[in-house]
Amino acid sequence: MFKGSIVAIVTPFKDGKFDEKTFRSLIEFHIKNKTSAIVPCGTTGESATLSFEEHKKVVEISVEQARGRIPIIAGTGSNSTQEAIMLTRHAEKAGADASLQVSPYYNKPTQKGLYEHFKAIAESVRIPIILYNISSRTAVNIEPETVAKLANDCRNIIGIKEASGNLDQISRIKLLCPQDFVILSGDDALTLPILAIGGKGVISVVANIVPADVAEMISEFEKGNLKRAQQLHFKLLPLIKALFIETNPIPIKTAMGILGLCSPELRLPLCSMEPQNVEKLKKALKDYGLIKGEEND
Repeated sequence: MFKGSIVAIVTPFKDGKFDEKTFRSLIEFHIKNKTSAIVPCGTTGESATLSFEEHKKVVEISVEQARGRIPIIAGTGSNSTQEAIMLTRHAEKAGADASLQVSPYYNKPTQKGLYEHFKAIAESVRIPIILYNISSRTAVNIEPETVAKLANDCRNIIGIKEASGNLDQISRIKLLCPQDFVILSGDDALTLPILAIGGKGVISVVANIVPADVAEMISEFEKGNLKRAQQLHFKLLPLIKALFIETNPIPIKTAMGILGLCSPELRLPLCSMEPQNVEKLKKALKDYGLIKGEEND
């Protein structure tokens, strides 16, 4: 269930409010374009600026619109264990298929603290839990030994989204954890290398605009067509780089605005892109074949 091209979906806004109509259309867009699962309320979904009421509504709408056609992995992490438990219980009640749990940010827990945090959340629900390791944002790294202890001690902790950028660390997770433990790339540029060391897919930013290509790259790798998978990897790479020239999700929201998929509206403290970076992004979109000429300038 949790493999392939999984999109970290944006949360569209309109005049400062959650744009439910557009969000529903984005879910349909992904179902039609071979996305394997949807992650609402992740980093790309601007979860840090959503109120609890909005967060819950985004998860509920995701489940309602998907209607069982595609798994929903609700982002329900927090740096407060009790808040994470509250949001995860809500996601389970709403019908989400799993929960994505980012490591606690700002308060910098020890490895023991990380273990106790995730264990408490896992014990509070029955749905599967996928850990999310992104030390560049949280200031703490979930060490492979901690991941393995959680995987062995908590039967519903079934995988990890790894965004450390460290292939050695990801290899150690694969080595230490149970065979069926799911490793997902948290970095679009490293999806193919992570697949090569036992990863099962990606929770992707670029899939917001080119879902079929990300899905095809993973599918071709799984079929043993490495040459085609490599072609798609190198085709995607310049676009991926352009989507991270400023803090995610600023560029992907801007790109989706250019492509007419949703408004580019962001919430402070995120702000609009610098003009020179918008031009770089437009060039990458044009080079990829997503826009033509100067029509979107």
